[in-house]
Amino acid sequence: MTAGKQDIDLKEVARLVAALQRDLAKVSRGGGDIQRLKDEAESLGKLLETAAPGHGQVKDALHRLHSVLEHGMQAVVGEAVRDWPYVAEIGRMLGMR
Repeated sequence: MTAGKQDIDLKEVARLVAALQRDLAKVSRGGGDIQRLKDEAESLGKLLETAAPGHGQVKDALHRLHSVLEHGMQAVVGEAVRDWPYVAEIGRMLGMR
């Protein structure tokens, strides 16, 4: 690992995205905000399926997903999202927590 640069464990990200997608499939309300989260998770999942996703691309996608979770979803879904471990885990992956 280069000083000042945090490598992202792509297998861990893939595991997290798959778990998030499973949980999102169970959510029946939330409208556009839930759809935006589903879209971000799907986009990241597809990126991870490419032969060699760039760490910068993955990090950017994680930032977008983290932002959607942290700033938009709590108001829409309430306690259900706050109980999900995704905000903290993505923040940890990004070196934010």
